[in-house]
Amino acid sequence: MKSGTTFILKSAVIMLGLGALAVLILVIPPAINSDQTGYYRPILIGMYGPAIPFFIALYQALKLLSYIEKGKAFSELSVNTLKNIKYCAITISVLYAIGMPYIFNVADRDDAPGAAAVGFVIIGASFVIAVFAGLLQKILKDALDLKSENDLTV
Repeated sequence: MKSGTTFILKSAVIMLGLGALAVLILVIPPAINSDQTGYYRPILIGMYGPAIPFFIALYQALKLLSYIEKGKAFSELSVNTLKNIKYCAITISVLYAIGMPYIFNVADRDDAPGAAAVGFVIIGASFVIAVFAGLLQKILKDALDLKSENDLTV
């Protein structure tokens, strides 16, 4: 049951992952080694921490799309995959929240409110993804429970 939609979504997830990997490999290391980085160096180094749950979440998204392609969207595997995505998003939010005092201090020192705004956007977006994944997980779990109950009735 291959679908053009899942192919497009898988392609988007892969492109997002490749773009993030390119930034982590090609952009951040030269910026860290630059003499002009100053107080932003710990922030740039700190971006590698949340990258781990980010890539795990992308992998989980690919797994979920595979389950949808195989007709296993309504399965315990999908529920577990959504749970993993939720935990990854929460982890990203927490890691950025931990770093926000330093980011806010640097942004205030450089008079660059945009730096703090970017941190808040990442925290907010990750939190929204966590809530959405949790909601989908609950709906899917309820649907599976209802299906199981109906199977037992027949």
